[in-house]
Amino acid sequence: MKLANNHIFVTGGSKGIGKAIVRDCAEAGAKVSFVDIDVPAGESFAKEMQDSGFPVAFARADVADFAELTRAYDSLVAQFGEVTGVVNNAGVNSYADPVTMTDEEWDAFFAIDMKAIWLTAKLALPAMRAAHKGAIVIIGSIHGRLTFPDFFPYGAAKAAVIGLTRNLGVDEGKHNIRTNVVAPGYVLTPLTQGWLDSQPGRMERSLAIQPLGRMGQPQEIAKVVSFLLSDDASFVNGSDWAVDGGLSARSA
Repeated sequence: MKLANNHIFVTGGSKGIGKAIVRDCAEAGAKVSFVDIDVPAGESFAKEMQDSGFPVAFARADVADFAELTRAYDSLVAQFGEVTGVVNNAGVNSYADPVTMTDEEWDAFFAIDMKAIWLTAKLALPAMRAAHKGAIVIIGSIHGRLTFPDFFPYGAAKAAVIGLTRNLGVDEGKHNIRTNVVAPGYVLTPLTQGWLDSQPGRMERSLAIQPLGRMGQPQEIAKVVSFLLSDDASFVNGSDWAVDGGLSARSA
Protein backbone atom coordinates (compact mmCIF):
# COMPACT_ATOMS: atom_id res chain seq x y z
CA MET A 1 0.00 0.00 0.00
CA LYS A 2 2.77 2.40 -1.01
CA LEU A 3 0.29 5.20 -1.83
CA ALA A 4 -1.87 4.98 1.29
CA ASN A 5 -3.00 8.36 2.66
CA ASN A 6 -2.57 10.00 -0.74
CA HIS A 7 -5.03 11.66 -3.09
CA ILE A 8 -3.83 11.15 -6.67
CA PHE A 9 -5.38 13.27 -9.43
CA VAL A 10 -5.15 11.94 -13.00
CA THR A 11 -6.05 13.66 -16.27
CA GLY A 12 -7.37 11.55 -19.15
CA GLY A 13 -8.12 8.65 -16.84
CA SER A 14 -10.96 6.87 -18.62
CA LYS A 15 -8.96 4.74 -21.05
CA GLY A 16 -5.52 3.55 -22.10
CA ILE A 17 -2.53 4.47 -19.94
CA GLY A 18 -4.58 6.86 -17.79
CA LYS A 19 -7.06 4.14 -16.90
CA ALA A 20 -4.24 1.78 -15.95
CA ILE A 21 -2.72 4.51 -13.75
CA VAL A 22 -6.01 5.12 -11.94
CA ARG A 23 -6.37 1.40 -11.26
CA ASP A 24 -2.78 0.87 -10.13
CA CYS A 25 -2.78 3.88 -7.80
CA ALA A 26 -6.07 2.74 -6.24
CA GLU A 27 -4.69 -0.76 -5.74
CA ALA A 28 -1.64 0.85 -4.09
CA GLY A 29 -3.90 2.39 -1.44
CA ALA A 30 -4.56 5.89 -2.78
CA LYS A 31 -7.80 7.78 -3.15
CA VAL A 32 -7.86 8.50 -6.88
CA SER A 33 -9.78 11.13 -8.80
CA PHE A 34 -9.66 11.62 -12.53
CA VAL A 35 -11.01 13.85 -15.27
CA ASP A 36 -11.77 13.16 -18.91
CA ILE A 37 -13.96 14.52 -21.71
CA ASP A 38 -15.46 11.07 -22.33
CA VAL A 39 -18.23 11.13 -19.73
CA PRO A 40 -19.77 7.68 -20.38
CA ALA A 41 -16.37 5.98 -20.21
CA GLY A 42 -15.35 7.98 -17.13
CA GLU A 43 -18.56 7.30 -15.23
CA SER A 44 -18.53 3.61 -16.14
CA PHE A 45 -14.92 3.13 -15.04
CA ALA A 46 -15.41 5.06 -11.80
CA LYS A 47 -18.44 2.92 -10.95
CA GLU A 48 -16.51 -0.25 -11.75
CA MET A 49 -13.76 0.78 -9.34
CA GLN A 50 -16.21 1.90 -6.65
CA ASP A 51 -18.12 -1.37 -6.92
CA SER A 52 -14.81 -3.15 -6.29
CA GLY A 53 -14.33 -1.16 -3.08
CA PHE A 54 -11.86 1.46 -4.28
CA PRO A 55 -12.23 5.19 -3.47
CA VAL A 56 -12.30 6.53 -7.03
CA ALA A 57 -14.13 9.62 -8.30
CA PHE A 58 -14.65 11.07 -11.77
CA ALA A 59 -15.51 14.54 -13.08
CA ARG A 60 -15.87 15.78 -16.62
CA ALA A 61 -13.28 18.37 -17.65
CA ASP A 62 -11.53 19.65 -20.73
CA VAL A 63 -7.95 20.06 -19.49
CA ALA A 64 -7.38 22.98 -21.87
CA ASP A 65 -10.21 24.99 -20.28
CA PHE A 66 -8.90 26.36 -16.97
CA ALA A 67 -12.30 27.40 -15.62
CA GLU A 68 -13.79 23.99 -16.34
CA LEU A 69 -10.72 22.17 -15.02
CA THR A 70 -10.81 24.26 -11.84
CA ARG A 71 -14.45 23.42 -11.17
CA ALA A 72 -13.80 19.70 -11.61
CA TYR A 73 -10.62 19.83 -9.52
CA ASP A 74 -12.32 21.67 -6.65
CA SER A 75 -15.21 19.20 -6.62
CA LEU A 76 -12.81 16.27 -6.40
CA VAL A 77 -10.78 17.92 -3.62
CA ALA A 78 -14.04 18.41 -1.73
CA GLN A 79 -14.55 14.64 -1.86
CA PHE A 80 -11.03 13.36 -1.15
CA GLY A 81 -9.07 16.25 0.37
CA GLU A 82 -6.08 18.10 -1.05
CA VAL A 83 -4.24 16.45 -3.92
CA THR A 84 -0.83 15.02 -3.01
CA GLY A 85 0.06 13.60 -6.42
CA VAL A 86 -0.78 14.67 -9.97
CA VAL A 87 -0.51 12.62 -13.15
CA ASN A 88 -0.74 14.63 -16.36
CA ASN A 89 -1.79 11.97 -18.84
CA ALA A 90 -4.34 13.64 -21.14
CA GLY A 91 -3.04 14.21 -24.64
CA VAL A 92 -3.71 13.95 -28.35
CA ASN A 93 -1.59 13.05 -31.36
CA SER A 94 -0.81 15.42 -34.21
CA TYR A 95 -0.03 14.55 -37.83
CA ALA A 96 -0.06 18.08 -39.24
CA ASP A 97 1.70 19.65 -42.19
CA PRO A 98 3.78 22.69 -41.12
CA VAL A 99 2.51 24.70 -44.10
CA THR A 100 -1.19 23.91 -43.94
CA MET A 101 -1.61 23.68 -40.16
CA THR A 102 -3.67 26.66 -38.97
CA ASP A 103 -3.08 28.90 -35.97
CA GLU A 104 -6.24 27.50 -34.41
CA GLU A 105 -5.09 23.89 -34.86
CA TRP A 106 -1.67 24.72 -33.40
CA ASP A 107 -3.16 26.45 -30.35
CA ALA A 108 -5.70 23.69 -29.74
CA PHE A 109 -3.02 21.00 -29.89
CA PHE A 110 -0.56 22.73 -27.54
CA ALA A 111 -3.36 23.67 -25.15
CA ILE A 112 -3.91 19.96 -24.49
CA ASP A 113 -0.44 18.47 -24.80
CA MET A 114 1.52 21.28 -23.15
CA LYS A 115 -0.46 24.11 -21.55
CA ALA A 116 -2.70 21.75 -19.56
CA ILE A 117 0.31 20.52 -17.59
CA TRP A 118 0.95 24.06 -16.37
CA LEU A 119 -2.75 24.49 -15.56
CA THR A 120 -2.84 21.41 -13.32
CA ALA A 121 0.33 22.64 -11.61
CA LYS A 122 -1.37 26.00 -10.90
CA LEU A 123 -4.16 24.09 -9.16
CA ALA A 124 -2.10 21.57 -7.21
CA LEU A 125 1.03 23.45 -6.19
CA PRO A 126 -0.45 25.78 -3.52
CA ALA A 127 -1.56 22.88 -1.29
CA MET A 128 1.60 20.90 -2.03
CA ARG A 129 3.75 23.87 -1.04
CA ALA A 130 1.76 24.30 2.16
CA ALA A 131 2.21 20.61 3.00
CA HIS A 132 5.88 20.74 1.94
CA LYS A 133 5.38 17.54 -0.04
CA GLY A 134 4.01 16.43 -3.38
CA ALA A 135 4.72 14.59 -6.61
CA ILE A 136 3.90 15.41 -10.22
CA VAL A 137 4.30 12.87 -12.99
CA ILE A 138 3.90 13.85 -16.63
CA ILE A 139 3.25 11.29 -19.34
CA GLY A 140 5.55 12.34 -22.15
CA SER A 141 6.67 10.21 -25.06
CA ILE A 142 9.63 8.69 -26.82
CA HIS A 143 8.96 11.55 -29.27
CA GLY A 144 10.48 13.96 -26.75
CA ARG A 145 13.96 12.81 -27.82
CA LEU A 146 13.42 11.23 -31.25
CA THR A 147 10.50 11.20 -33.61
CA PHE A 148 8.80 9.64 -36.63
CA PRO A 149 7.85 11.16 -40.01
CA ASP A 150 4.52 13.00 -40.22
CA PHE A 151 4.13 13.65 -36.47
CA PHE A 152 4.46 17.45 -36.66
CA PRO A 153 4.42 19.15 -34.15
CA TYR A 154 3.99 16.27 -31.68
CA GLY A 155 7.74 15.95 -31.09
CA ALA A 156 7.97 19.65 -30.26
CA ALA A 157 5.31 19.33 -27.56
CA LYS A 158 6.90 16.26 -26.00
CA ALA A 159 10.36 17.87 -26.00
CA ALA A 160 8.82 20.90 -24.28
CA VAL A 161 7.33 18.60 -21.64
CA ILE A 162 10.86 17.50 -20.70
CA GLY A 163 11.93 21.12 -20.30
CA LEU A 164 8.89 21.94 -18.18
CA THR A 165 9.66 18.94 -15.98
CA ARG A 166 13.17 20.24 -15.36
CA ASN A 167 11.86 23.70 -14.49
CA LEU A 168 9.32 22.36 -12.00
CA GLY A 169 11.80 19.90 -10.56
CA VAL A 170 14.36 22.63 -9.91
CA ASP A 171 11.95 25.36 -8.79
CA GLU A 172 9.65 23.27 -6.61
CA GLY A 173 12.31 21.02 -5.10
CA LYS A 174 12.78 23.47 -2.24
CA HIS A 175 9.18 22.69 -1.28
CA ASN A 176 9.90 18.94 -1.34
CA ILE A 177 7.78 18.62 -4.49
CA ARG A 178 9.16 16.21 -7.08
CA THR A 179 8.39 16.37 -10.81
CA ASN A 180 9.29 13.67 -13.31
CA VAL A 181 8.31 12.68 -16.83
CA VAL A 182 7.65 9.15 -18.07
CA ALA A 183 8.32 8.61 -21.77
CA PRO A 184 6.54 5.55 -23.17
CA GLY A 185 7.36 4.00 -26.51
CA TYR A 186 4.83 1.84 -28.32
CA VAL A 187 2.08 0.96 -25.85
CA LEU A 188 -1.03 -0.92 -26.93
CA THR A 189 -3.69 1.68 -26.18
CA PRO A 190 -6.75 2.53 -28.32
CA LEU A 191 -4.86 5.58 -29.66
CA THR A 192 -1.83 3.52 -30.68
CA GLN A 193 -3.97 0.73 -32.08
CA GLY A 194 -5.77 3.19 -34.32
CA TRP A 195 -2.44 4.45 -35.68
CA LEU A 196 -1.16 0.90 -36.23
CA ASP A 197 -4.35 -0.11 -38.04
CA SER A 198 -4.33 2.96 -40.28
CA GLN A 199 -1.72 1.53 -42.65
CA PRO A 200 -1.31 -2.06 -43.88
CA GLY A 201 1.80 -3.72 -42.46
CA ARG A 202 2.46 -1.00 -39.89
CA MET A 203 1.92 -3.39 -36.96
CA GLU A 204 4.39 -5.91 -38.38
CA ARG A 205 7.02 -3.26 -39.14
CA SER A 206 6.62 -1.78 -35.67
CA LEU A 207 6.98 -5.13 -33.94
CA ALA A 208 10.08 -5.94 -35.98
CA ILE A 209 12.09 -3.12 -34.39
CA GLN A 210 11.11 -3.76 -30.76
CA PRO A 211 14.18 -4.96 -28.79
CA LEU A 212 11.93 -7.00 -26.48
CA GLY A 213 9.99 -8.36 -29.43
CA ARG A 214 6.69 -6.88 -28.28
CA MET A 215 4.93 -3.63 -27.43
CA GLY A 216 4.17 -2.38 -23.96
CA GLN A 217 0.97 -2.73 -22.00
CA PRO A 218 -0.66 0.24 -20.21
CA GLN A 219 -0.16 -1.38 -16.80
CA GLU A 220 3.60 -1.49 -17.39
CA ILE A 221 3.64 2.31 -17.67
CA ALA A 222 1.34 2.61 -14.66
CA LYS A 223 3.76 0.69 -12.43
CA VAL A 224 6.51 3.20 -13.14
CA VAL A 225 4.14 6.11 -12.51
CA SER A 226 2.97 4.78 -9.14
CA PHE A 227 6.61 4.28 -8.13
CA LEU A 228 7.46 7.89 -9.00
CA LEU A 229 4.46 9.10 -7.01
CA SER A 230 5.51 7.13 -3.95
CA ASP A 231 8.08 7.73 -1.24
CA ASP A 232 10.13 4.93 -2.79
CA ALA A 233 11.18 7.58 -5.33
CA SER A 234 11.89 10.25 -2.71
CA PHE A 235 15.19 11.31 -4.34
CA VAL A 236 13.98 11.15 -7.97
CA ASN A 237 13.29 14.63 -9.34
CA GLY A 238 13.51 16.51 -12.63
CA SER A 239 14.16 13.32 -14.57
CA ASP A 240 13.00 11.76 -17.84
CA TRP A 241 12.19 8.04 -17.61
CA ALA A 242 12.16 6.09 -20.87
CA VAL A 243 9.72 3.18 -20.58
CA ASP A 244 9.97 1.89 -24.12
CA GLY A 245 11.39 -1.63 -23.97
CA GLY A 246 14.75 -0.32 -25.20
CA LEU A 247 13.40 1.16 -28.45
CA SER A 248 15.14 4.52 -27.98
CA ALA A 249 18.44 2.71 -27.38
CA ARG A 250 18.33 1.17 -30.85
CA SER A 251 20.00 2.78 -33.85
CA ALA A 252 17.82 3.29 -36.91
